[in-house]
Parts: sequence; structure tokens; C-alpha cells
Amino acid sequence: MFDKKQVVFCLPFALALLGSVGTAEAEALYLDELVVTGTRSERSLLDTPVRTEVVTGRELKRTHARSLKEALQYVPGLQLRQIHGKPGYEVWLQGVEADRVLVLIDGMPMTATTGSATDVSQLSVLDIEKIEVVKGAVSAQYGSSAIGGVVNVITSQPESGLSGELTVDAGTYGDQNPSGDAADPGRYSARATVQGGGERLALRLSASHQHSDGVDPDPETWSQPGDEYDRTDLSLRADWELTDEHRLSAAIARFEEESESRYRLAPPVNTDQGKLETVQRTRYSLSGDHGFTSGVNAGWSAIHEALNDDTLKYSAVSRFDDRRAESTLSKLSADVGRSLGERHYLQGGVDFSKETLDQTIDSASELNGRQEREGQEIWFQDTWMPTEKLELVPGVRIQNDSSFGIHTAPKLNARYDLFQTSSLSAFIRAGAGAGYRVPNLKERYFVFDHSSLGYIVTGSESLKPEESVSYQLGAGVSRGRSAWLEVNAFYNDIEQLIQTSETGVVNNGVVEYRYENIAQARTWGFETTAGWEPAAPWRFTAGYTYTRTEDKQSGDELNKRPRHQANLGIDGPLALPGLTWSARVRYQSDEFTNASENRKSPAYTTADLKLNYQFSEQVRLFAGADNITNEQRDFSNADEDLRPVAGRFAYAGLTVSFSK
Repeated sequence: MFDKKQVVFCLPFALALLGSVGTAEAEALYLDELVVTGTRSERSLLDTPVRTEVVTGRELKRTHARSLKEALQYVPGLQLRQIHGKPGYEVWLQGVEADRVLVLIDGMPMTATTGSATDVSQLSVLDIEKIEVVKGAVSAQYGSSAIGGVVNVITSQPESGLSGELTVDAGTYGDQNPSGDAADPGRYSARATVQGGGERLALRLSASHQHSDGVDPDPETWSQPGDEYDRTDLSLRADWELTDEHRLSAAIARFEEESESRYRLAPPVNTDQGKLETVQRTRYSLSGDHGFTSGVNAGWSAIHEALNDDTLKYSAVSRFDDRRAESTLSKLSADVGRSLGERHYLQGGVDFSKETLDQTIDSASELNGRQEREGQEIWFQDTWMPTEKLELVPGVRIQNDSSFGIHTAPKLNARYDLFQTSSLSAFIRAGAGAGYRVPNLKERYFVFDHSSLGYIVTGSESLKPEESVSYQLGAGVSRGRSAWLEVNAFYNDIEQLIQTSETGVVNNGVVEYRYENIAQARTWGFETTAGWEPAAPWRFTAGYTYTRTEDKQSGDELNKRPRHQANLGIDGPLALPGLTWSARVRYQSDEFTNASENRKSPAYTTADLKLNYQFSEQVRLFAGADNITNEQRDFSNADEDLRPVAGRFAYAGLTVSFSK
């Protein structure tokens, strides 16, 4: 008999036999995608000296992604971790935690609802053109918090003419719908875009709403493992092309989320409680791109973002812990680039930033008042071609922080083309970079009073920045730009890791913890990715990641880092013209939940199946089933079981578009 894992990995190949291998309408090849994140200049994915992975707009459409979380779930080696106490997810890269991974929108940062990490489930795929992922320390290019890498969300430009699109979908978790009715649409979403303009000026208005009743394997009880939420996005953008060489862009975006968690406190408390949370984020952005006859290219961006995150806990007899957090982020960036002869392209830039945070609980400050930090940074980079086959990209960033002074982060990337013909090419790629992360405002000033549960957590103003060194070494080969194989080894060494530590102070049975620079860690391993695009819509992709980690003080492995991750993706046609299918399979090995006590969360395999039917030029129908293997954690042991919260989810929807 075949086990479930074998069946899941063979299923896509069996489905492939149902399709015809006819050539469909040609579409752009993956290796021809243009990327900017790794070098801050536009390069094709095949030719870039900095390893970059891309989630294309076509992939977003094929897999019916609704949020950035869903868009990233098939990136090889990328981990999506549920944020404790929230209905959201954060990104881990190469074994490095989320507060050391930078999430950007068009190269500019976002505020973090947790004070440290960005909740990627809060960003809709509305207006996303593609997503670029660069792993390893890139602090030399993007500053603090980029120890583990960067996820850069690149939005599309408004189009001229007049066009619009509406997408709606609804689905069910079956008998795990909180209503207890398997036929209920327990989760649904809608998003719409209208855009238009002339050759020089174009506008776009977009809106999105996502709702989930949550997930509840036992609707008769109070506790509900999957939270209920409503998320709404609204954005307005205008692009103005003053001349062929000068363009301005302005945008305003608003995000709102309301969620409710229901849980039962562990023994000996045994009390039913809930938490209501409201998040509001407003983002203003303005940018410009300019080209000059002297050959100089320049660009600048400015953003201001304000975030309010309010939570309120309740029980049958009272409401308590009314926590209100207000944070702001302002940043101005400018850069300039120019070719110097035939072998050098010089770039440089400056960044000015300011962050503020104010948080209270029951009107009492948890941060000793409103706190803020400012930073000024300057960076330089040279893209140098010593020979036709060798490319070197040295760079450095110098940061002055209002609390931690001056820090310098150098980096060097290199690429050597082994051979390159019209049908076959091979290369070696390497990189080394210094990473650093300035302690965030919560880690420095936070007072988290959970005396009712027997502990408090306090910040420490004496914290030092975390520092790291990252090494990447890889090779790749491609055939006809339609087939590729890459292997990349990585090593990350992190010092001065900030973690909570027991201080030894106990007052009336309440234990005190404090943020301290107490840990040192390293992560290492290798990643492989492969793909083949024989003829649209046929596409095959696969990836495998092997990750090892070590707490350098205890010698134990780090928690929540699986050694093995594997991905498989297949897209193909079915017999009916316009009907295509996609399958995505993910495997993750077991992982430690407590390495010192040898406690582990089980391994699991999930599979998603997608169908798309282009009924007409204006109408597309789609349907799918996520997690068809119905892998799910054991909720009676939720602290030790990190498998998915949600089981099988079946849905259907349609997209209607128009253009003039």
C-alpha cells in the first residue's frame, strides 16, 4: 500500500496525464523577469549577481492568492509562522526569525503590528505586480532588520485608457465551520479595481475585503483555534509622467482589521476568555524617478505611516487589559546612479527615518511614555565588470542611529559566467554581507505586566544592536531560458541576539523577565530550485531546503526550524479549451518546540489543487481546495504541535473585467 505522502506527491503527475501537451498562448518566461531588489537596478532574473526569487503576477492569479501570506506560501525555504495571540503570520528566512526579516512595499518599509515583525496576512494582493525575495544579510542595502533577508512587494503602475476588474470568492471549512454547518460560506473575499487615464496621467482606485468566521473543530465549546476576522483595504494612486524621463507617483492606502480570539486558560485557571483587536493603518507615499541627458539616473521616495492597534480582553464577568498602541514611521530616501566608462555603474543614496511608539494598558504607559528613534544613513555601491564573464558588486552602508551611534555594514556580491551560448548557460554566484539590527522600541522600553499569570517582561535601555555575517555560495544552469536548476549554500552567524531572560527577581510570586543580549546562533544549509516551462500553460517547479541551526551557548538546535522543506508545483491544461489546473505540494519535517527537552512538532505534507477557466475575455471562473490532505494540529497539545491550524478548505469564485 502507498502511504499518504507518496500519493500526494504522485497526484500532480497523474493529473498531468489528463491534459494535452498543446501549445497555448505564449507568456513571459520566469527567467526573463526583471528584478531590482538585489542590486537596486533593473536586471533579468537569470543575469542578476544577487540571488533573487520572484512570485510573479501570473503565479498570484494561478493560485488565487488573496493576501501576501498566501502569495509567499510556495516560495522554497520560506517559513510562514503564526504570530502568537494574533490571526496573522510572519516570515522567517534561512532559519532567521521574522523580526530580522524586512518586508518592503516598493522598497520602503512597513510598520509592524507586533512592534517587531510584519504581519504579512494584513497586506492584500491588490495591485501587486510581483514579489521579490532576497535571502541573507542585505543590511548594506536596506539597513537595520535585514539580517535574514528582504521581501519586497512591487506594485503595478496604473494603466491608461479605462479598465476595471472585480473578483469574488467564497468557501467552507466543512464541519469545522464555527456555525457547525458545513454548507456555510465560512470565509469569503472580494476585491475591485478601476483605473484609467491618458498617456501622461493615470489614476487607480482599489478596494478589498476579506472575512473569515474562523476555524473550530468543536463548535460546541467556547475555544476556537482559528480566529474570526474582517480585513479591509482601500488605496488610491496617481502616476504622472511629466516627460519621457521624469515620473511622479503619489498614493494613499488605508487598512482596517477587526478580529476576535476565543480561548480557555490552562489549568489551574480553567477560565474562558476572549480578545478583541482592532488595527488601523494609514500610509501616504510619494516618489519620483528622473533621467538626465548626462546619463545620471535618480530616484526618491517618501512615506509616512500611522498605525493604531487596540486590544481588549474579556471574560464572562469583566473586561480588562485595554491595551492601545500607536506607532508611526516616516522615511525619506534618495538615490542616484551613473555609468563610469563601460565597466562601472556607480550608485549611492541617503535615507532619513523616524519611528515613534506609544503604548498603554488601562491608561497606564507600558513604555515609560512616548518613545522615538531617528536614523540617518548613506550607502554606496559599484557594479563592476572586470571581464566579460566576471561581475563584482561591492557596497557599504553607514548608519547613524539616535541611540546607538554610527555603524558600518559592508557587502560583496560576485558572479562568474562559466559559459553562455544561445541554448545553454551556467554560472557561479557568491555573496558575503554584514547584517545588523537596532533594538526596537518595545525591546528597549516595554513593560508587559502579566502579574495575573505570574510574570512581567521589561525592556532594557542598555541593549546593543544585533550583528551578523552572512555567506552565500551557489551555482546555476539554464537551457533555452525555459529550464533551470540552482543550488545555493548559506551560512549565517548572528551575535548579540536579543531574547528574554529571567532576572531572578520575584515579587509576591511574580517572576520578572527582561530583554537582554544573551544569545549567539548560527544557521547553515543549502537550497535547490528547479523549473521547466516547455510550453504555456505547462510549468513544472520544485525546491528543497536543508537547514541546520545551533544555539552557540547551549549547543542545542534552535526551536521551530525544520531541517527539511520541499515544494512541488505543476501547471497544465485540461481537455476543455481555456481550462487549466495547478497543483502545489509542500512537505516539512518535524521541528523542535523545545530542543533542550527534545520535544518536537510532527512532520506534515499539504497539497493544494487549483482550477482556472477563462470562460471569455471578460470572465474567468476558478475553484480550488487547499490542504486536501487535511493536515491539522492536535489542538489538545497545541503548544507542542505546529502543524496548520486550518484543515481542508474548498472554495469557488469568479473574476469579471472590462476595458475600453
